[in-house]
Parts: sequence; C-alpha cells; structure tokens
Amino acid sequence: MPDHNPSALDFLLTRRSRPAKTLTTPVPDRAALETLLTAAARTPDHGKLEPWRFIVLTKPALARLATMIPARGAALGIDPDKITKAQDQFAGADLAVAVISSPKPSEKVPQIEQVYSAGAVCLSLLNAALAAGWGANWLSGWASHDRAFVAGGLQLSDHETVAGFIHLGTETSAPPERPRPEMSAITTWMET
Repeated sequence: MPDHNPSALDFLLTRRSRPAKTLTTPVPDRAALETLLTAAARTPDHGKLEPWRFIVLTKPALARLATMIPARGAALGIDPDKITKAQDQFAGADLAVAVISSPKPSEKVPQIEQVYSAGAVCLSLLNAALAAGWGANWLSGWASHDRAFVAGGLQLSDHETVAGFIHLGTETSAPPERPRPEMSAITTWMET
C-alpha cells in the first residue's frame, strides 16, 4: 500500500470555501501569504512554463478597483444590482490575490492546458489558505472578463486573463454545508 496522509485526505473531503463577504481582518501578512503562494505554485504545469502569475491586492488596491466598477458596468449596460455586487466584492475586501492566466508560446503545450494550470493554481491557493486556517473564497464576475477593466485596473497584457480573485482573511462565521454531487450521477466506470 502506498504511503498515505489521512489528515490531508480528510481535509480535502471536508474543505469548504468561506464566503468573501464574511471575511475580515486580520489577513495573512506578507510572510504567511508568500508561503500560501509558494504552495499554490506547486501545481500541475505541463512543460514547466509557469503560465500564470499573481497580483496581490491590498486594501488600497481593492478600493481603487472598486471605484472603477460603476463606470465600466454602465458602459457595458450591466444591471445596476450586478454593478453593486461587483463593486462590493472589491470595496468590502481586505486582501485578495488575482491569479492571472498568462499563457506562454509553446509548440508542445496547448494554450488550453496552460489555462487549466492557472485554474489549478486558484484551487491550490484556496486550499492552502484554508489548510493554514484562513478563510478563503475564489471569485470572478463580469469585471474579471472585461478587457478594459483588467487592462486598466490590473495592467494585464493582451494575452492575459483573470483566472480568479482569491479573497483571504479571517472568517467571521462558518458557512453551512451545502449539497455535494452524487458520485454515481457524475462517474462512469469504463472497464473494457
């Protein structure tokens, strides 16, 4: 039997994101965050291309992004309630990490595999934060897909996109468990 880590498996079987709006201070300090980012970077990465990067968003940066939301939402014709929700996502946060999908030219590794790797980084960062005792949530939203917002607010290059915003902090309340998938409904066993 292979070596196993029952504590890690138990964590994965019981992990639960914490809603971003329930997170508060304190937030991870720079040293703690660097540990979490290091864990997140140990993700599957075909070709060792590192097709992702991090932008750490502290309270002032989040406040600046929040001020950009109303004008961008209006220009795009976004519903006012969705504009407010997006603005609150940034204005109400104390710390977030933008995981940026930044594909590299490669003849061997298709771009889609590089994008998947960025998604894996998001989950790894989320799980590392939860395992370290922090509250964490992975969010995106319409603003993360708006080229003008991400170019102006995050200075992304044309080939880059936001894989997710990982909000980090101290949880104020534990969320209730939610329904999980029925394994038999989503699993096919091919034995021949």
